[in-house]
Amino acid sequence: MRRGALIAALTAGALSLTNSAYAAVGAPTPRGIDLQPAATQVMREIHDFHTFLLWIIVAISVFVLALLLWVMIRYNKRANPTPKKFTHNMFVEVVWTIVPVMILVVIAWKSFPLIYMQERIPEEAELTLKVTGNSWFWTLEYPDQGVSIAANLLPEDEARASGRPYLLASTEPLLVPVDTTVRVLVTSNDVIHSFAMPAFGVKEDAIQGRVNETWFRVDRPGVFYGQCSELCGVNHAYMPVEIHAVSRAEWEQWVAAQGGTIAAAEPAPAATTPAETPATETGTPAATPAQPTR
Repeated sequence: MRRGALIAALTAGALSLTNSAYAAVGAPTPRGIDLQPAATQVMREIHDFHTFLLWIIVAISVFVLALLLWVMIRYNKRANPTPKKFTHNMFVEVVWTIVPVMILVVIAWKSFPLIYMQERIPEEAELTLKVTGNSWFWTLEYPDQGVSIAANLLPEDEARASGRPYLLASTEPLLVPVDTTVRVLVTSNDVIHSFAMPAFGVKEDAIQGRVNETWFRVDRPGVFYGQCSELCGVNHAYMPVEIHAVSRAEWEQWVAAQGGTIAAAEPAPAATTPAETPATETGTPAATPAQPTR
């Protein structure tokens, strides 16, 4: 009974959006036109790359529009009744080949390091989170701590009553500690799902019989929402992910309340000294066993 009350208290505290620690909510907003505010460095890099591409797209669109207008005005039948007859222009053909290649090289220069950052799991990962897609809910586990929860869609009446977004809130929010590198293993028990947390810059397919890897490091407290991003079946739209980023102390309390354990750091091995050679009954040292030979 005490364990259930503790879990309820911790969850209620994590759900209190009036607390300044949870003021920032990572979720879609009505009439939003931009990406969700970033909660990880990877997502900030994605924001920067998105803005960089946007300027390139705008410049190309304006140039093409201006070129079309110029051709329509300068070379229509009224302004140019006698069209010229030619089939090749070496300068134009070189330009429209070299310039797009240069644009692609610039985009690659910005995108390849970002892809590497997303795909490379940091060696200093402190936690392992296993995410398993099911039809149609998520199983979220901390295998090293012995914690496992099943995250289902929170019913609409409960979501409205608690002031949480329907279709995004889950029955069992997952808690993660801030400023902690989390290695994520993603798999499925049936069809293909996709674990997506937009504010983290994470989107990884969950495939039966295969374990994909990703990672995140949340650097600010908050409540963040994601969903399955793969058309997985009739209830695809009802597979939310709700993650609460909390302090390390709150996370440890939650793990303990879930019946898990926090693995303590292994003690350093004690320095050993060579053992004294045992003596025989006659007082002479015992013979050293012969070493095996080839």
